[in-house]
Amino acid sequence: MEVNIHEAKTHLSRLLQRVAAGEEVTIARSGTPVARLVAIEPAKPKVRPLGMDRGKVWVADDFDAPLPDDLLKEFYGGTLPELELPSRTERPRRRKRR
Repeated sequence: MEVNIHEAKTHLSRLLQRVAAGEEVTIARSGTPVARLVAIEPAKPKVRPLGMDRGKVWVADDFDAPLPDDLLKEFYGGTLPELELPSRTERPRRRKRR
């Protein structure tokens, strides 16, 4: 189907319905085709099958065990550092927006 620009602007929603139904519409200026309306194929979602990395990933049985003493001493001085939060008076106050 071929339509001129004025007709395409006037009946765009109708033309889009026809395109969605599978028809192809050509828009022409002074009889010369300048654009083509065609339906877009919906993108297929990527499917990742379950277990596709089975055997590729390995987690040690003790991955969540406490660190050995030598690593604790090397990185944390023997114990984990304690966090000190500033008191309410030491915290900077936010300015109010006007």
